[in-house]
Amino acid sequence: MPKMKSKSSAKKRFRMNKNGVIKRECQYRMHILTKKSTKRKRQLRAGDTVAPCDQPKIARAIKV
Repeated sequence: MPKMKSKSSAKKRFRMNKNGVIKRECQYRMHILTKKSTKRKRQLRAGDTVAPCDQPKIARAIKV
């Protein structure tokens, strides 16, 4: 049986914390930034964590 491949798109979007919590970047920060306030863009810089109900699916996708 061949090796199982991880999802390349998931590997690029998610990272695992030391504690086993999966981190992700905030959305709405890539384009159309002129109409967004400076405060909003600054707050979107910080990462966020994945919801607990989605963590097993994402962990399986990134093969952790």
